[in-house]
Amino acid sequence: MKSQDVRKQFLDFFKSNGHLIVPSAPIVLKDDPTLMFNNSGMAQFKEFFLGNGTPKSPRIADTQKCLRVSGKHNDLEDVGFDTYHHTMFEMLGNWSFGDYFKKEAINWAWQLLTEVYKIPKENLYVSVFEGSKEDNVPFDQEAWDIWKTLIDEDRIILGNKKDNFWEMGDQGPCGPCSEIHVDLRPEAEKALVTGKSLVNNDHPQVVEIWNNVFMEFNRKADGSLEKLPAQHVDTGMGFERLCMALQGKTSNYDTDVFTPLIEKVEQITGLKYTSNDAMTSRDLSIQEKQNKTNIAIRVVVDHVRAVAFAIADGQLPSNTGAGYVIRRILRRAIRYGFTFLNTKEPFINKLVEVLADQMGEFFPEIKSQQQLVTNVIREEEASFLRTLDQGLQLLDNVIAETKGQEVLGAKVFELYDTFGFPKDLTALILKEKGFSYNEAEFEVELQKQKTRSRAASEVSTEDWNVLIPGNVETFVGYDKTENEVKITRIRKVDSKKDGILYQIVLDNTPFYPEGGGQVGDKGTLVSANETIEIIDTKKENNLILHFAKQLPENIEAGFVAKVNTDLRIATSKNHSATHLMHLALRNILGTHVEQKGSLVNPNYLRFDFSHFSKVSDEEIKQVEASVNAQIEAQLQLVEHRNIPIKEALDKGAMALFGEKYGDNVRMIEFGDSKELCGGIHVKNTAEIWHFKIISEGAVAAGIRRIEAITGDAVKNFYVNQQNTLAEIKETLKNPQDILKSVASLQDDNAKLKKQVEQLLKEKVGALKSELEKDFQEVNGVHFLAKQVDLSMASTKDLAAALGSSKPDSFVFLASVEDGQPNIHCYISKELVAAKNLNANAVIKELGKYIEGNGGGQPFFASGKGKNAGGIQQALANASQFVK
Repeated sequence: MKSQDVRKQFLDFFKSNGHLIVPSAPIVLKDDPTLMFNNSGMAQFKEFFLGNGTPKSPRIADTQKCLRVSGKHNDLEDVGFDTYHHTMFEMLGNWSFGDYFKKEAINWAWQLLTEVYKIPKENLYVSVFEGSKEDNVPFDQEAWDIWKTLIDEDRIILGNKKDNFWEMGDQGPCGPCSEIHVDLRPEAEKALVTGKSLVNNDHPQVVEIWNNVFMEFNRKADGSLEKLPAQHVDTGMGFERLCMALQGKTSNYDTDVFTPLIEKVEQITGLKYTSNDAMTSRDLSIQEKQNKTNIAIRVVVDHVRAVAFAIADGQLPSNTGAGYVIRRILRRAIRYGFTFLNTKEPFINKLVEVLADQMGEFFPEIKSQQQLVTNVIREEEASFLRTLDQGLQLLDNVIAETKGQEVLGAKVFELYDTFGFPKDLTALILKEKGFSYNEAEFEVELQKQKTRSRAASEVSTEDWNVLIPGNVETFVGYDKTENEVKITRIRKVDSKKDGILYQIVLDNTPFYPEGGGQVGDKGTLVSANETIEIIDTKKENNLILHFAKQLPENIEAGFVAKVNTDLRIATSKNHSATHLMHLALRNILGTHVEQKGSLVNPNYLRFDFSHFSKVSDEEIKQVEASVNAQIEAQLQLVEHRNIPIKEALDKGAMALFGEKYGDNVRMIEFGDSKELCGGIHVKNTAEIWHFKIISEGAVAAGIRRIEAITGDAVKNFYVNQQNTLAEIKETLKNPQDILKSVASLQDDNAKLKKQVEQLLKEKVGALKSELEKDFQEVNGVHFLAKQVDLSMASTKDLAAALGSSKPDSFVFLASVEDGQPNIHCYISKELVAAKNLNANAVIKELGKYIEGNGGGQPFFASGKGKNAGGIQQALANASQFVK
């Protein structure tokens, strides 16, 4: 059965049983501050389990893109080494929100697996929660009794809290679960060892494929459990593992989910992928080599899926947050290719086309964003391969400095942490050169870093103190910036980063929560007796959270919520200008332009968009002119606050990739600009006053970034420009034609620069002739160590010229420029080879005298320091290297 049919049959089965089929949410979560990525099928439904929202249907089914590479659920380091762990995976799920419960969930699971998919019943085992005295939760007798009607009792396993009690996190909805495991071993193995004994024991062919979670409880901050007001069902079936079972394979990677990608890697690299079952060679060295190839290919084909879908959903690789995780996954794949598949050029990007053809039907975003994804991955590959080349040079320097055969673990960690050079690649290269490194020391440094990272992000959250039960909050901020409110719930949050803060929920609020690129509102809560400052507003699980550093003395009092209107107005100008600019970019650059990220705050706007080249100065002027024309046209805001998404799209509204939209949406119109948007906008474009682009540049391959300003920020910009111009005129003695004066100044400067360069050349030439007489012969080497009165660049040129003037030469020169000492070492290449001399090592050692450092090649290196007084000591000790 093909994987596409497996997916379709699942969805058709639950559709026939009254479930609404919904599309996968984006893999990157933009409106959930507690998660970077969608790490489970239930993540997009959290608000329903918490009772903070109402689902479209009490019964839902879907296939969800998931990513598990950070936090509690972290499978990254297992990926490639076994046959069933993945970074990105699909989770087939069916959900009941207060509708059906254990009986229906278990019976449907059994019916689908055994009657529709026709998995032999004798290959299946199920588990039931044994109960927990610690939590005062009894044995799940109900689930046991239901399973007894479907399967032999000797195939029902009692599971402990670790295996059979599912929790969303340290706090939140949770409950007992019932897993279904499949035994895919050959009959001969089954006859020797029962599958029951291998369940939950990490056997690669006895694996869990489905988990039925019965959400009954809420885990509180103190660890205790309380009953949820309604009982829910949350199920998840691993699509890749299910395909393995249905296609008669013993590895997920042998299914058609992965084989097209593997075949493409084989075609590119010329290497063959062989499953462990198919290995025939008895030569252990051949087996070991083939196993490393297999692992590397599995890493590549797994990781390209995760990275490609993340980019398609709007998350570009970067050095922070979710972007850092995506970059780390991709770099792991590049490194495995570099080390074990002998790929020295970008190649992973070539797999995107295969992936798009495979999965484009169910996940159209990978098809529509194919070119962008390909470009970004190719650029990231090229960049990291350059980093690997740099790392190889740095590693050579480390080896040159090492006394003995063991490199310091701290040095290896520095390469890993600062330059991104993988430790196992370092170990491999060191082994080839007869070296090793202190692994224990490396681990100590790594743990220090992890401890620092954990401490920085550590957060403890108390339970909600609910003041008004059952209240559903209302956002009134589109119409009001001030409103009478009551506090409905509060909780305390303590983090290393921000200290103690309080999250406050109001019955109705004018405060806009951070979302869609727009920052959250700030303002105050004012009662008859006090004023509480609101420093930020965010949304979590469908609740609008107002952040404050202190709570009101009387939390049950009536308050007036007041938005800081100065900040709100400035932000709204930038947000509306973003829409106008988006339209202008599409009109001027082409309809390939799509928003890939944005930030809207009171000070400026930032807009990332897809485009293949730099936006020219002329195009920048055209965009500015277009936006300002729309501002001058005084376009009135046309707001469709709650219309069906199909109607909005039919009207021409732009929907952004990677955003999650409901059945009804808000549509914003300014003339020809039509976008789906939940943010705050001006009522008329005239309020923006003026628009000015202040920068344009690249973010990633095929992604450009524009930063711009509006309103008062533009006024301030032009005032600063005017003041700068006045200062320039004054400096130039107030000429009548300032441009002519600047051009004349530039001409004079160019002439003087040429004269200085000529004088320097003559000085260097004269010094070279003079210093050639000062060479000494030391131990068969032409040796020279001198301080000269030149710039750093000229000293460097002189050292190279002197070194080239004599065979077997060792030249060490020093000079001082702007009070800072610099040193340079040239060693003839024949000396580097014959006497194992290394200019880089010389600079490292003698650089200590000037309190500096540097580097370069074995035959030529330079350094810079802070202590010019140490030059004479450095010169005096230079000869030690040739004696």
